[in-house]
Amino acid sequence: MIWIVAIFVIGYLFITLEHAFHINKAATALLIGVLCWTVYATQIADTHLVSEQLTHHLSEIAAILFFLLGAMTIVEIIDLHDGFEVIVSRIKTTSSRKLIWILGLLAFVLSGILDNLTTTIVLVSLLRKLVPNKSERMFYAGLVVIAANAGGAFTPIGDVTTTMLWIGGQVTTENIVQKLFLPSLACLLFPLLYLSYKTKGNIDRQLDESHTRKLDSTPFERKLVLTLGVLALVFVPVFKYLTHLPPYMGVLLGLGVLWVVIELVHHKKEEEQKNKFSVLTALKKVDSATVLFFLGILLSIGAMQSAGQLTLMADFLDQEVGNFYAINFLIGLLSAIVDNVPLVAAMMRMYHLQYPADHAFWEFLAYCAGTGGSVLIIGSAAGVAVMGMEKINFFWYLKKISALALIGYIAGALVFLLQQQVVAYQGNFMQMLLQN
Repeated sequence: MIWIVAIFVIGYLFITLEHAFHINKAATALLIGVLCWTVYATQIADTHLVSEQLTHHLSEIAAILFFLLGAMTIVEIIDLHDGFEVIVSRIKTTSSRKLIWILGLLAFVLSGILDNLTTTIVLVSLLRKLVPNKSERMFYAGLVVIAANAGGAFTPIGDVTTTMLWIGGQVTTENIVQKLFLPSLACLLFPLLYLSYKTKGNIDRQLDESHTRKLDSTPFERKLVLTLGVLALVFVPVFKYLTHLPPYMGVLLGLGVLWVVIELVHHKKEEEQKNKFSVLTALKKVDSATVLFFLGILLSIGAMQSAGQLTLMADFLDQEVGNFYAINFLIGLLSAIVDNVPLVAAMMRMYHLQYPADHAFWEFLAYCAGTGGSVLIIGSAAGVAVMGMEKINFFWYLKKISALALIGYIAGALVFLLQQQVVAYQGNFMQMLLQN
């Protein structure tokens, strides 16, 4: 079974060095996913057992992929209708210090409602209008990465790793928001406080015409689609609570309602104009390669779990590191180098029997995996998006932003640990009162 691990490690090396090898990471992920199961199937005589295990894993993976596909489509529909302009057009300040706080808090809130990748793309597009100077804009873009990742960690729909834990049943909506809001906020506030102390002056708001575009939608359409889209996403946890159906059912319900409304709004327009705003156009813009990447990675993780490799890895971590807070803290830092999706998927498979739902292990894992990737620009989807949009150099980010991200990451981790101590103290205090 060591061949399964070898295939995964070699394949992941190609994924990490995607730009060097010029092979899309989705293609590599699909290959390693299928090869891991092929090797496992050839080593097990009971083909029926292998088929049952694969079907079980595939049902869990499908729940995540359908949710992501639905959520990504809703976000693309909002973008097609220029819905985000409703928010970004209200930013008028020229003060550098004020812009730092506005961008940071806006990214934090939006990523909790939408997701960190979408929020980053929207705000970096906004920055091109607000900050024409590229060197200045790169600095603000780095801040957006930190803020978006911090905001995405504490809600079930804000970051793909928290979404995975939520769909997998390791965390619940109310508990994860309650336990991670303050740590995530601390992860943002410490860098913001430092930057607001160091930053002075105003921004030259002379706009670059190349970054402006004519809006095709009407103000009514923008507001309507933004409102319905956000409500559809926010309603998903409520739907799950009320019906106990999987989250992807809730997001598909929201997508269906939004689709019907859009058809009604545009039905009198000419075909060309109607197609510009159609859901089918939005589906073409959805990043299908990312969905296939998740499919391949999660398949390979499932193969390693069925083969028993993840159990051995969990035993090794327990023996060598022991403290689960330390394990998760290291996982967070590792996610700055290695994509957090396979890391969290592996941890879910390794410890699914050891820790119950809403245990501090899963809460801290959600925080660490969601925010640790900010330390390096390649460590999160938000960072990679900024790297592509603004052509930010790896070493520039390492020099200018990484220390701030690390400070925020450590601050949030300390706040989480402090919360745990306070909760434990309150529990002991109440127990003493009851005994007396």
